[in-house]
Amino acid sequence: QVQLVESGGGLVQAGGSRRLSCVASGTIFSITAMGWYRQAPGKTRELVAAVTSGGSTNYADSVKGRFTISRDNAKNTVYLQMNSLKPEDTAVYYCNARQTIFIGHDYDYWGQGTQVTVSS
Repeated sequence: QVQLVESGGGLVQAGGSRRLSCVASGTIFSITAMGWYRQAPGKTRELVAAVTSGGSTNYADSVKGRFTISRDNAKNTVYLQMNSLKPEDTAVYYCNARQTIFIGHDYDYWGQGTQVTVSS
């Protein structure tokens, strides 16, 4: 019941910045966390950053200090501000929303992904 629409991907030079946005709609009252994952060719999908409904954040070690995740509850939107981009950040970035059905039982929704390409 949750739909995620991503935007903001594209081509950026190394050292540059870009902001991704993800708008959630549908049964959003049950979302307990939102985040960003990425998957590069030949690699598994990995967590980039996440933020819970309580405001706690978590980042992959590879992006700490460079990326910032934030939420705008009024707009039902989560953002990923990416600074000091590196070629190794190149990947398809997926928005994720975790819906809690009941305590301990969650369901993940995914956006279709947006390509971020960092050129050297």
